[in-house]
Amino acid sequence: MSGPRILIEGGRIVDPASGFDGAGVVCVADGVIVGVGNRPAGFEADHRIDACGQIVCPGFIDLCARLREPGQEHKGTIVSESAAAAAGGITTLCCPPDTVPVIDTPAVVKLVTERAEQAGKVRVLPIGALTHSLNGKDLSEMHALKRAGCLALGNADRPLANLLVLRRALEYAASFDLVVVFRPEDPWLRSQGCVHEGAVSSRLGLPGIPETAETVAVAQALPLIEQTGVRAHFGQLSSGRAVEMIAEARARGVRVSADVAVHHLLLTESSVDGFDALCHCRPPFRTTADRDALVAAVAEGRISAVCSDHQPHEPDAKLDVFPETEPGLSSLQTLLPLMCALVVEGRLSLSAALARLTVGPAAILGLESGRLAPGAPADICVFDPAAVWVPAAGGWFSAGRNTPFWERTLTGRVVATLVGGRLVYPHGETAS
Repeated sequence: MSGPRILIEGGRIVDPASGFDGAGVVCVADGVIVGVGNRPAGFEADHRIDACGQIVCPGFIDLCARLREPGQEHKGTIVSESAAAAAGGITTLCCPPDTVPVIDTPAVVKLVTERAEQAGKVRVLPIGALTHSLNGKDLSEMHALKRAGCLALGNADRPLANLLVLRRALEYAASFDLVVVFRPEDPWLRSQGCVHEGAVSSRLGLPGIPETAETVAVAQALPLIEQTGVRAHFGQLSSGRAVEMIAEARARGVRVSADVAVHHLLLTESSVDGFDALCHCRPPFRTTADRDALVAAVAEGRISAVCSDHQPHEPDAKLDVFPETEPGLSSLQTLLPLMCALVVEGRLSLSAALARLTVGPAAILGLESGRLAPGAPADICVFDPAAVWVPAAGGWFSAGRNTPFWERTLTGRVVATLVGGRLVYPHGETAS
């Protein structure tokens, strides 16, 4: 064995991919895992991590996190947001293509990946644009984007011109076995809405976004996904009905998966009471029944991944009247504690919660990570499920502090994060 040798000992190892849940050690050498449970013969560690009282699991894979670079560095940078990801136990993240410039050429893919490598924290997988400049009309050079390293393509939250463009895009993507990522929302039904259309929007006098903005978009896409045979993924679902539609399609053999943003598993339309712009989100927080349906789908595996949907903003972005504020939460470092909250409430098992952060998203993208097994990449998270902490200055790495959980007590905190056998958190850095 060559390279750095790390022994993680004393913790509870939880690997949803294999079903392993028990005491033991994890051994790392030369960037890969070489032993789980027991130490391989002749293994001598250069460095030890004491995980007594802590959970050792695969590093988290986040299917949607905006890093804001290139083009919006006043909101965040690859350096700041990848540091926040490492502090949140995330070892791989996907960034949507709506950067400036758009991720629609190999040159922009290379720019993002090289800057992520220079930052030296987590693996960053750019999602390529489905159409040139996200204009919804002209298909991107998908083969070139795949050769540059894109595993998936999407149009972020920008609509396509019509269903014929969507069909041609899906056919083209299917020919290269690329995953197509949908953020399902009909722009005409959404109109100028900013919160869920319901009792709360009526009481506050805010324009609403109906549930049908999501379900109609899903209903339009599913037949074309089935016809073209493309691998498709619906990101950041917000309604129980959309989950049912996707589950029904998957039962027919359609190659489709789905994720939900972690904050949609806890917050509802009532969270915007008092015109709290920190809860301005797209898709909007919906009813309690929708939230409960999403949690049940995560618990049962009908939703196979939970993401952060991280969207850091500068302070001014949340200081206007509610409809004029920018939607989105800064959520990389709250991904784990919010999942832990659902485990504590008994709504998710620990294994199910970790599966949706690890092996679930890995399977969607066809990654080798997301598991603790000999030969797998040594992307590992060690966290204390009982650690109590408060997101505040001095312990927050993201440039964006736009979260309703700021200065609120959370339980569950990352102790150590390894990427490719390198300790990327903690690493002696100080949060801003």
